Amino acid sequence: MPSQAHASTEGRKPMIFRQVILVITLALLAFALWASPEFKHIAAGVAIFLSGMLSLEKGFRQFTGGFLESILRRTTDTLPKSLGFGIVSTAIMQSSSLVSVITISFLSAGLLPLITGIGIIFGANLGTTTGAWLFATIGMKMSLSVFALPMLVFGVVLNFQQSRTLKAFGAILAGLGFLFLGIDFMKEGFESYQSAVDLREYAMAGVPGLLVYTGLGILATVIMQSSHATLALTLAGLATGQITYDNALALAIGANIGTTVTALLGGLGANITGKRLAGAHLLFNAATAVIALTLIEPLRWSVDTLSTLLPIAADDYTVKLALFHTLFNCLGVIIMLPLISRMARTLEHWLPEREEELAAQPRYLNPAAMDSPDSANVAVRREVWHLFDQAFIILAHGLHLHREHIRQSNDLRATITHSRERIDIDIDLVYRQRVKRLYNAILDFISGRITRESPASSTESLYRLQHAAAEMVEAIKHVKHLRKNLTIYLASDNATIRKEYNELRLRVAMVLRETHRFYEGRFDDASSAIVALDEIAKRARVNRESMVSRVTKLLGEKRIDAAMATSLLNDSAYASETVDAMLTGTRELLTAMDVEAARSNEERSVNEEEQAQEKTCLG
Repeated sequence: MPSQAHASTEGRKPMIFRQVILVITLALLAFALWASPEFKHIAAGVAIFLSGMLSLEKGFRQFTGGFLESILRRTTDTLPKSLGFGIVSTAIMQSSSLVSVITISFLSAGLLPLITGIGIIFGANLGTTTGAWLFATIGMKMSLSVFALPMLVFGVVLNFQQSRTLKAFGAILAGLGFLFLGIDFMKEGFESYQSAVDLREYAMAGVPGLLVYTGLGILATVIMQSSHATLALTLAGLATGQITYDNALALAIGANIGTTVTALLGGLGANITGKRLAGAHLLFNAATAVIALTLIEPLRWSVDTLSTLLPIAADDYTVKLALFHTLFNCLGVIIMLPLISRMARTLEHWLPEREEELAAQPRYLNPAAMDSPDSANVAVRREVWHLFDQAFIILAHGLHLHREHIRQSNDLRATITHSRERIDIDIDLVYRQRVKRLYNAILDFISGRITRESPASSTESLYRLQHAAAEMVEAIKHVKHLRKNLTIYLASDNATIRKEYNELRLRVAMVLRETHRFYEGRFDDASSAIVALDEIAKRARVNRESMVSRVTKLLGEKRIDAAMATSLLNDSAYASETVDAMLTGTRELLTAMDVEAARSNEERSVNEEEQAQEKTCLG
C-alpha cells in the first residue's frame, strides 16, 4: 500500500504543476488581451498556428497507421540509421513530439534500446531546423494566406469523408493551411505594433540581453508547448523589425531549452524508460544551449561567413536566424554523439528500475505505447509474458516446488519424487500483490486501446492477449484448489497416494517448464512454437476414463482408501484444468503474434476434426 500511495502522489505532481501553469498563463493572457488591442492579432496568429500544428500531427498520426512504426523497427538497428530516422521523420511531419511519443512507446515495449532512442531524439532536434528554414524562406517572404485558404477548404472537405486515408490527408492539409494563416496573422500583428509601440525600445544588448531573451524563449516555448511556434513568432517579429537580430538568436536558443520542459513533464508520467529518454532530451538540449551561448560570437561569425558564400543577403536576418539555428544544433549533435553510450549508461545508473517495477508493477504499459497499434500490441504481449513469469512463481510454489527445480532439473521426475519440502505460500495474497495488479493493468490498457481506431487484426490480437492473461489467472485458481489435498498427502505415510500426487505435480510441472521456454524466446516464429505446443498438449493430457479406472484399481487393491480416491479424482481434474489453462493461455499468446497464420491453423484444425468425425460416423 505505501508504494501505491507513493506512486499516486508522484502521478499527481505533474498534474498539479500543469494546472498551476495553466491558471497563471490564462490570467496573464486575459490581461494582455485586455490591455493591448494590437496583441490580439499576434495572439490569434499563435493560436491558429498551434491549431495547425495539432491538426498536422493528428493527420500524420492517422495516416501512418503502423507504417511509421514498421519503418522505425527496420531502420533503427544502428546509431546512424536512428539519427537519420529522427531527422527525416521530423522534417516530413514537422512534429518532434509525435516522433518522441512513438520512440517512447517502442522503448517502453522493449523494442528499442535506450541508445537507439537517444539517437532518434538527436535526429529529431536536427529535423526541427527544417521548420525554421520553411518559415524564414517562404513564410516571411510572401503572404501565405493565398495558399492557406484553399488548403483549409480542401482539408475540411476531406475530413468529412469516411476513408481514414482521406481524413488523414484532410487533417494534414488543414494543418498546413492553419500554419500558413497563423504566420500571416503574426506578421500583421507585429506590423500593427509599429504604429502603437516600438518593441525595439525593449531590446537588450550584450550578456544581459542574451540571458533575458533566452529566458523569454524558454518561457514562450513552455507556455505554447511548441518550439516551432516560438521560432515562427520570433521570425515574424524579426521580419517586421520589432525584434533585433541579437535578441532573436537568444530566443532561438531559449526555444531549444524550452522543449525539454515539455519532455520532462511528459516523462514524469511515463515509466522508467520514458523518464530516461526525457533525461537524455534534457541533457542534449541543455548542453547544446550552453555551447550556443558560450560560442555565440564564433557562431555569429560562422553565419556571416556562410552567408557570403551562399546567396543570403547581409540584411536577410530571418534566413540568417534559420542558419544559426541549424548550426548550433548540428554542433550539439557533433559534440554529443560520441558521448551517447556514456549518456545511456549514466541515465540507467541515475534512474534504475526499482524492484517493484521489475515484479508487481506493469513494466511495458504506459500512455505513450497506446498511441500506436503496433507498439500497443507489442507492449501488451510483453506485459502478458511478464504476468506469466509472475504466475510461474505462484504455480511452482503452489506445487511445493522451487522454480529452479522445474527449470533446471535434468531428471524432473526424480527431483519431484524425492522432494517432500513444504513451501509456505499464501496464494491469495501473492496473487493480489503480483498477478492481479498486472492483470488489471493489462485489461485497462486493452480496453483503452480498443476504443481507438485500429486495424481488425490488431484488435483481434489484443482480444487473444486478454484471453491469454485470463487463462493464466484461471491456472492459478486451479492450483490453489489442488494444493489443499496435495499438502496433506505429500506428508502421508501411504507411499501410493504420495506417488499419485507426485504424478499430478510432475504433469503440471512439465507443462510449466515447457511453456516457460516460449517465454525465454526459444522459437523464432509463432507457427513453429504452436506446433511444439501441440506436441506438449498431447503428452500432458490424461483421459478422464483412464484416470477413473486407475483410481478404482488402487481402491480395489486396498492401496488407498475411499477418501483418498475421491480427493485424487477431484485433484486430477484440477491438475488437468491447470494444464489446459496454461496451454490455452500460451497458445493464445503465441497466436496473437500472427493472427492471420492463427486463423489458417484454426480453420485447418476444424476441418481435420470434422473429417475425423465423418469417418467415425461412416465407420
